[in-house]
Amino acid sequence: MFKQYLEYLKDNPQGYWFKRLGLPAGRQGWLVIGIGLALAAAGFYVGETDDAPGAALLGILLMLALVFTFGYWKGEKPRWQWGIPKKDDSK
Repeated sequence: MFKQYLEYLKDNPQGYWFKRLGLPAGRQGWLVIGIGLALAAAGFYVGETDDAPGAALLGILLMLALVFTFGYWKGEKPRWQWGIPKKDDSK
């Protein structure tokens, strides 16, 4: 089953950054995930050192906003599905 997911992620002729499963499909998607994690870590660091718990929440919210925005903008358009789409179901 893991092999099927890898094949699905590698089959990316449109150049999407994110696939329907929410996983990064290209290096740009991984970069967005990395920047989002860095924002969250910076929020936790500032929240811990300055005793500002709101900074951690702000870091998490910025991370989620970044990932969801780029996921919707540069990823496959959302639609209802269950599991890996079939080859003839890629519309």
